[in-house]
Amino acid sequence: MKPHPLAGALLIAGTVPIKDFPLLLGKAEREGDFLLVDGQRIPCTQGTAAMVTAAVAALDYLNLDPPMALLAGDVGEGRGSRAIYDFLSRELREFSPKVLSLHYLLPIITPMKKVISAVQGCNPRPVLIADAGSMYAAKAAGLATEFDVFTPDAGEMAFLADSEATHPAYIKRYLFEADSKEVPRLIGQAYGCGNAAQTLLVKGVVDYIARNGEILETVREPDVPQMEAIGGTGDTITGLVSAFLQAGLEPHEAAIIAAKANRMAGKYANPTPATRITEIIARFPEAFKDHLCEWSGVCTVESRLRPATGGARQGGEA
Repeated sequence: MKPHPLAGALLIAGTVPIKDFPLLLGKAEREGDFLLVDGQRIPCTQGTAAMVTAAVAALDYLNLDPPMALLAGDVGEGRGSRAIYDFLSRELREFSPKVLSLHYLLPIITPMKKVISAVQGCNPRPVLIADAGSMYAAKAAGLATEFDVFTPDAGEMAFLADSEATHPAYIKRYLFEADSKEVPRLIGQAYGCGNAAQTLLVKGVVDYIARNGEILETVREPDVPQMEAIGGTGDTITGLVSAFLQAGLEPHEAAIIAAKANRMAGKYANPTPATRITEIIARFPEAFKDHLCEWSGVCTVESRLRPATGGARQGGEA
């Protein structure tokens, strides 16, 4: 029996804010400021499109197969999100991706439970990542610990730390107050109430990487404040994490290198608040060329990344 053509792939699933955009599954490519999936052109401004495009750039640099993207249009009514949930629930066991990254999906609990049931039925089980709405659904459904990686920002970290909130809109406090000084406490609370993935990459002025309740590393440099005003810079980090997991890194190492690469590409782009996210993505190859050996311990483009030996340090600061 021939393996499914998607077996072992990186699959990124999420919605795009385009009304009536159909459910679409295909190989992802980049064309200027657009993401191409199965011949369809999607503007790469932020959100799932930016996440997928970042993964395209990283896997292309590493000479690995491009990611597969499962997309649907959703402007808040839920049809596209439900279509993606339903597709994954039905088909995931058959094509068994190596890495499954879930992004902008409406946080609907029952469909998320069905997707996780499908994940548990895969052999081998895919590495599982969530950001944005899919992360909210995982937490609300009590399934956070089924995930290998969450990539929240500081406000979303406050949501994960609130044992009662089922959506960030219902959080008791901290959503607008959260800053880097609060993050360590929030990380501890989230793990304490079972609302965190095994690995957390908390994005912000300081990026925190934690595993099973322990903060392994913080990434502060380069500091590029202008990136805070550019839509999609958090999405690209999640795309990079997904790509580095596909390349063979352990989750915490993928998170550390992704945080460093995203910042370095931002520095190289010399951004202003008017900079487009595609201008930063275009700088990823340069950042990889100059620093990936140092960060990962892998010094040839031809080699797949392996868990670092000294490149991605534990317990330090960058």
